[in-house]
Amino acid sequence: MASSPTPIAAFIAPVTPLQQNCTVVWCLKTLKAAVIDPGGEVDKVLVEVARRGLTVEKIWITHGHLDHAGGAAEMAEKTGAPIEGPHPADQFWIDGIPQQGQMYGIPGLRSFTPDRWLDEGDTLQVGETRWEVYHTPGHTPGHLIFFNREARFAQVGDVLFQGSIGRTDFPQGDHEALLTSVQTKLWPLGDDVAFVPGHGPGSTFGRERQTNPFVSDQALANRAR
Repeated sequence: MASSPTPIAAFIAPVTPLQQNCTVVWCLKTLKAAVIDPGGEVDKVLVEVARRGLTVEKIWITHGHLDHAGGAAEMAEKTGAPIEGPHPADQFWIDGIPQQGQMYGIPGLRSFTPDRWLDEGDTLQVGETRWEVYHTPGHTPGHLIFFNREARFAQVGDVLFQGSIGRTDFPQGDHEALLTSVQTKLWPLGDDVAFVPGHGPGSTFGRERQTNPFVSDQALANRAR
């Protein structure tokens, strides 16, 4: 029997000088979209949203760093969509977004209060699609990933990259916690899961389990010895 078509589609818009992957996912039935991590350049993202005939229904935040969350307040004002996420442990990062923007020479970024904080086990809805929320601390204490089980697709923020992992040298970063998040939250979702990271090209969990020098099965086994 032929497999059913995926219920979602996505486009990626790199934003800010840090080239963060603002990811817009949408329900193919309804053309309602969620903007994941609008770190900046909101108008650029919204031009592409309009070109594709989409309606922004939600704004989802993986974590509170400026390049992921700095444009959320503006995106909410311009679309009327609620902000969901991150986990409350990243409140201090959100509070510091204006100062972070000054440090990195990116003016106009603002802090905000999410309409809904998220935690492990929560679910999200955009159009007729359902997404699962996993709490994945390490890069930041309140980092989350978003997973659509039907499409076998995840947006993982700065937890995992093609060939690398997120930095843990920021305040409240934790290298061991990050490795545990990857091993216990991401890998059980399945090797076939395709993911978009916060920066750079995507990959699959299976490929990273084979080749990633930090969190491949072999690398993790060597650490455990």
